[in-house]
Amino acid sequence: MIQVIDYKAGNLTSVVKALNYLGAQTHVTQSPDDVRNAEKIVLPGVGHFRATQLLHDLQLTEATREAIARGVPFLGICVRLQWLYEGSTEADATDGLCHYGGRCERFPTTFEDAELKSPHVGWNSLENIRPDSLLLRGVSPGEYVYYTHSWRAPVDADTAATTFYGGGFTAAVERANVMGVQFHPEKSGDTGLKILRNFVEL
Repeated sequence: MIQVIDYKAGNLTSVVKALNYLGAQTHVTQSPDDVRNAEKIVLPGVGHFRATQLLHDLQLTEATREAIARGVPFLGICVRLQWLYEGSTEADATDGLCHYGGRCERFPTTFEDAELKSPHVGWNSLENIRPDSLLLRGVSPGEYVYYTHSWRAPVDADTAATTFYGGGFTAAVERANVMGVQFHPEKSGDTGLKILRNFVEL
């Protein structure tokens, strides 16, 4: 059973539909006990980083930490990848989960002397895929996924794949049982379903 955390994010329904299409059993919840005792956890997300404060208010942040500590596979989607870091300049007063070091920052307004449009919206390729990534197993460099975001996570040793837009940024992050994707796998066709299937089959 995958516990899908509901904090009223707009893409929750489409994520649940994609997981169910893959044969996963899902349960949408705001219960800390459900999260604490989960077999797997998915946290969808769109919108402002400040909305993650609701996770703290509902006591879901600590429940998530407890589940992660006992090895439960966790997948954060879009801004919920960013939540795995220390925080974001989008909401300086809102802490992230702090599982990964560093903070997320907005795309620059220019890159290589040209105007850079933000948000970054549309299809872009996955590159520098880490060979040991369980989440990206069977995904080849150059496969395309769908993005819509204005903030990005830094590239570091935990980065499982990058995408290039105004420089390189973390497209997917993975360390042991904690994973996140900046793109929307539920909107990314066969490649997105492949990635979600990898998570379901962990």
